[in-house]
Amino acid sequence: MDYINSFLRKTPTWPLYVLGAIYPAWLLWQGVNGWLGVDPVKVMEHALGERGLQLLILTLAITPLRRHLGLNLFKFRRAIGLLTFLYIFLHLLVWLVLDVQILAQIWADILKRPYITIGMVGFVLMVPLALTSNNLSVRRLGPRWRSLHKATYAVAILGAVHFVMLAKGFQIEPLVYLGVILGLLLMRLKPRRRMART
Repeated sequence: MDYINSFLRKTPTWPLYVLGAIYPAWLLWQGVNGWLGVDPVKVMEHALGERGLQLLILTLAITPLRRHLGLNLFKFRRAIGLLTFLYIFLHLLVWLVLDVQILAQIWADILKRPYITIGMVGFVLMVPLALTSNNLSVRRLGPRWRSLHKATYAVAILGAVHFVMLAKGFQIEPLVYLGVILGLLLMRLKPRRRMART
């Protein structure tokens, strides 16, 4: 593990942004060329949302991976977090611009459909996290920066619940996402409980 961590320390973070930008562009290229089936907008919308949720899970897993396996990915946490925001923003943008398109209908859906309401709340919580994911904000906010970014936990739960409610009928995959997220959050609580007992 020391060798892997040493290699990761020497690895720059900018390739992550490049790779992260390729996937949405590839999806768009597929959609334009008719390679995403009969409803390319829905395919793009769901794919971006699911990839965003996967990146969010990876963000939550960084601390447990270091704590339990010794794998240190903290250097890449900001990049992964910003790519998560990008994917969720594009997921929302596809829904707004390519799917619904009508402003009145968009507002009606946000108010009347609980899974959309939950998804929008999660996105709104992500905005300040993305805006403060820079060194200047870390210095200016001090300890408050860490407190602010604990909203990631709420975002993850809201995202998973949004996925569960979006699924038609009983589907295992969204429940797996929710279970993994809850498991990762519980892993963060265990050390504090032990400290409290001692």
